[in-house]
Amino acid sequence: MSYDDVEIEDMEWNEELQAYTYPCPCGDLFQITKDDLKLGEEIARCPSCSLYITVIYNIEDFLADSDQNRQNKGLQPLTVA
Repeated sequence: MSYDDVEIEDMEWNEELQAYTYPCPCGDLFQITKDDLKLGEEIARCPSCSLYITVIYNIEDFLADSDQNRQNKGLQPLTVA
């Protein structure tokens, strides 16, 4: 069972880790990357203990961000037949 449910808006972006983080009771940080979120992952784990949290977020926000990055770089989405 998840330690807690946390809104993505309540988490902080950590440039060094390239992950969203949230304080863990053990003193470390729960972590989840943008790539994990784009894949539909909703579990942020603490690297120092066995606790994890469920991240509440809208996956479309991260998929749209990915599409926008592709357009900014001049890349087109790949269509598979």
